[in-house]
Amino acid sequence: MDAARVGVITFPGSLDDKDAAKAVRLAGAEPVALWHGDHDLRGIDAVVLPGGFSYGDYLRAGAIARFAPLMAEVVDAAKGGLPVLGICNGFQVLCESHLLPGALLPNAGLHFVCRDQRLSVENADTVWTSEYREGQELVIPIKNADGRYVADRETLTELADSGRIVARYLDLNPNGSLDDIAGICNEAGNVVGLMPHPEHAVESLTGPSTDGLGFFTSIVKRLVNA
Repeated sequence: MDAARVGVITFPGSLDDKDAAKAVRLAGAEPVALWHGDHDLRGIDAVVLPGGFSYGDYLRAGAIARFAPLMAEVVDAAKGGLPVLGICNGFQVLCESHLLPGALLPNAGLHFVCRDQRLSVENADTVWTSEYREGQELVIPIKNADGRYVADRETLTELADSGRIVARYLDLNPNGSLDDIAGICNEAGNVVGLMPHPEHAVESLTGPSTDGLGFFTSIVKRLVNA
């Protein structure tokens, strides 16, 4: 059986596309480089929107990237079931594209935050989290200036009641996200947005842990067994 093909989109200002591609490779899939200005997803089985500062975060984080030609293809494919993972800036792009509800605003302390962060897996049933167990604690780096997740109370209640909160911060909330939300998913569970960076926790030599690799092995296992 051929390896699963997982696309990684590069926007102007992407910083972690190479790291995401490496994580995909370590998980056993073939990373496929995708350019923001293209119109072709190249037959991929899943896609990662990496962290960074797409288009310099001008206007608002992720607000310009949502209009990239390739994002039109991603939105249509996601609505058709394509697995999509947005990490940090990618999470912001998914919210701006209305694939996920809410928004990511400047951190409560108005400072860039970079630290190893404890998380709790709240939903282990998505295509990106199935290798974890509910309640499992992870240590994954965060690095963001606009990581404060906000939504109206009705949306927050719906996310909690429907199990669409994927991860929560433990201990100190690093950015003031409402309800300690670190990641959410759409109703179908194929689109996940995550503010921490799992691609920076896939090797013991360079990361605080290998806790992030499960996001990538989850999708590979799901694709192989599909």
